Amino acid sequence: MAGTWALIFQIRWPDILDIFIVAFVIYWILLLIRGTRSVQMLLGLAFVIVAFLIAQRWGLVTIHWILRNFIDSIIIIIIVIFQNDIRRALSTMGRNPFFSVSPVSYKPSLLEEVAEASSILARNRHGALIVLERVADVKEHVEVGVELDARVTRDLLLSIFNPSSPLHDGAVLIQGGRVSAARCFLPLSQNPRVSRFIGTRHRAALGLTEETDAVVVVVSEERGAISLALGGRLTRDLDAGGLRRVLGNLLAPPKKEKGWWIS
Repeated sequence: MAGTWALIFQIRWPDILDIFIVAFVIYWILLLIRGTRSVQMLLGLAFVIVAFLIAQRWGLVTIHWILRNFIDSIIIIIIVIFQNDIRRALSTMGRNPFFSVSPVSYKPSLLEEVAEASSILARNRHGALIVLERVADVKEHVEVGVELDARVTRDLLLSIFNPSSPLHDGAVLIQGGRVSAARCFLPLSQNPRVSRFIGTRHRAALGLTEETDAVVVVVSEERGAISLALGGRLTRDLDAGGLRRVLGNLLAPPKKEKGWWIS
């Protein structure tokens, strides 16, 4: 017990500051890569490091030699694997030197407009791709078609995705609660596990959500069905109510609980 107290009293304030800064940087990095494919890559690297320590502890000479040579090049490997996230992190640092990554939320009324428009588009069998940006800048990953700056409304989305509209091909981007662009082309998923029967719209939605934390609503013109892509995964056959609930859970601002003194 005395040794524990002695160790505590040896801690200096620079040590506390050092621990706080490291913890904050790790937390900030996790916020940046949350919901992207980089999370799985990071877990893979962590598994390699754990395997290296186990091989070292148990005297597994061959495995230890292979993993040691791999880890010797880990800085280069990290730069190659996480180049998009590093670029995004540096961009965020340039825009905000205090490194704050605020959770993105959308007004419930905006989400309602998106859900209503998606439901009508599905009923009319008009295809659509609607991208709702969160933390990661989606414009770094898409080919922007026509720049816009418009309020998100059901009628606007219906007019954009009307087959007679020159903007109906591609995706609509919603950033900061506004429609920022239309006729945008998203990167297609390169995941070999994605079914070859998945259409181009769904593959594009998966491709963008593999690289960013965006939420993408997909309306199939062939099936008249609504899907939602997030984190490289697809939730299919949502009805209007299901889409409202999912969008609300993901993007609506958290409700503030009233205190016991407020009736």
